[in-house]
Amino acid sequence: MKEQKANQYMELLEIPPGYVNIMGYVDESEVNGPGCRAVIWVQGCLRECPGCFNPASWSFEINDLVSIDSLVHRILSNPKNTGVTFSGGEPFWQASALASVAKQVRAEGLNVMSFTGFTLEQLRSEYAPAGAHELLEQLDILIDGPYVQHLALHSPDCPVASSNQKVHVFNPALTDKISWASDQIEIHIMKDGSRIVTGYYGQLQLDES
Repeated sequence: MKEQKANQYMELLEIPPGYVNIMGYVDESEVNGPGCRAVIWVQGCLRECPGCFNPASWSFEINDLVSIDSLVHRILSNPKNTGVTFSGGEPFWQASALASVAKQVRAEGLNVMSFTGFTLEQLRSEYAPAGAHELLEQLDILIDGPYVQHLALHSPDCPVASSNQKVHVFNPALTDKISWASDQIEIHIMKDGSRIVTGYYGQLQLDES
């Protein structure tokens, strides 16, 4: 297990400065945070939680390297996006790069939220992943805690996936915008005909057919 984790850390180091290794991306999502949002699923997670929605995101191998500048441009080029959500995978393993993305889109008036398997206390500690404090400073909302299958929720009134998770609203302007629910799904048809099915109820699927 230690050797496997060491290999995964080495794969993180293969990401060039100024780039993010992502699993997927969609615009105009309404089930991954308040309003209409761009969603970025990063590649790589050490937890491998039973019942995880996105097991394809566990590997730290390079999947799709996207430069920070091109990612920001893509987000801002769709005027319907009013916010950005980081999901995964574990966003905080690529915290420094995502902090740069967040800072640039917030400067253009968008809000930013992130999911994480870490707790807020862990992210504020000296043992947090590199860049974690920097990313926290750029977030308007954080949903923290690992997904726990036996605590799963599928509720029309709750924005978290399992009852151990917490919603932290750092931007008071969004306090009354926590309106998405854990039983919502959404299907995006991509230009190449593939589909992304996203939302809490069911697993994210990248379908080539």
